[in-house]
Amino acid sequence: MLVLGTGNAAAQTVPAKINYSLKAGAVNAAATPFGSRTTAPIVTAVQRTVSTTTDMFSNAVGAVFGTRQPQTEIAKIAREARWLHNAGWPLYALVDRFSTGAPLGEQANCLATAVYFESRGESLEGQLAVAEVVMNRAASGQYPSTWCDVVKQPWQFSFVRHGQFPAINYNSDAWSKAQGIARLAMANVMRSVPNDVLWYHADYVSPSWGSRLTYVERIGAHLFYRA
Repeated sequence: MLVLGTGNAAAQTVPAKINYSLKAGAVNAAATPFGSRTTAPIVTAVQRTVSTTTDMFSNAVGAVFGTRQPQTEIAKIAREARWLHNAGWPLYALVDRFSTGAPLGEQANCLATAVYFESRGESLEGQLAVAEVVMNRAASGQYPSTWCDVVKQPWQFSFVRHGQFPAINYNSDAWSKAQGIARLAMANVMRSVPNDVLWYHADYVSPSWGSRLTYVERIGAHLFYRA
């Protein structure tokens, strides 16, 4: 059941049969909580061998996605952002720093688009959480394995209409921030929600599936859940 809202998307549906066990390699125990001065090793974001024909890279939770975002670029962002974060840069400064850069590839663009439409009115921590839910879903084995397919899956995100995205104001501050969030999420610089969080909904709706899941935390107007 998808509950539609008037602003950002309200909720996602839960598969009829939930696999309550994630793959053993799906959880990155090294990742640190949001706001910590230390971060997961850079290698967690780029640890797998890439295919020269598809430009594959590993995301923070161990799943491999096809993307045009070069692995070397993600590693570069991870190195710089980690250094700056350890030097005391807060999330807002990091988002501003990485709001521009090389054009996003197809999958990264889908990730930023989800952030833009789902949470552009939320805090940056909340926007990062939305990006991480998309990435977590793709890594879980319960949902499609690419970020674009996760976002475009029917009846999951209310801003998607027949597999198409609405128009984006590419000159807006919100889109710049969404790109910065996407780059930081891909680089696994910090975590906003755990790797097993696959669902959230806005606080102005009460989807029936919420009672079947385990509440994790609230960030702004969004409530996050795990199985």
